[in-house]
Amino acid sequence: MTDLDAIDRKILRVLQADASLSTSDIAERVGISQSPCWRRIQRLKDEGVIRAQVVLLDRKKIGLNAQVFAQVKLNAHGRQHLEEFSEAIRRFPEVLECYVLMGTVDFLLRIVTADIEAYERFFFEKLSRVAGIQEVNSIVALSEIKATTALPVA
Repeated sequence: MTDLDAIDRKILRVLQADASLSTSDIAERVGISQSPCWRRIQRLKDEGVIRAQVVLLDRKKIGLNAQVFAQVKLNAHGRQHLEEFSEAIRRFPEVLECYVLMGTVDFLLRIVTADIEAYERFFFEKLSRVAGIQEVNSIVALSEIKATTALPVA
């Protein structure tokens, strides 16, 4: 874990809200001058605290209207090949997130597609063909109550 002081945390909160701000704008909002602000941001990048600066898209405005959570259970043989399963999942652009779980299922996937019919095609043509899968339980999200990429930086 990286030691973060109050200024670092302020910088991180500002960047999470709007990473397109200039260093001088960030420095002004945080209450320090531009040069030390730039050095702090570079240090946070070098230490891996800041992994990337990206643009967030509205999935519905680009035609990705279905969001599905799939719980995947592997068979006993499949568990021996977790890396192969993981590599297969990484190749599917429809899968935005994949988590290894403890409990009755092995993985949780967050998948987006144009619609339910597109999810059905994805399921039958791609996901269900991954070796080692015993069971997939698909849960369709009807609406989104909260979605954020901002971590709660204290």
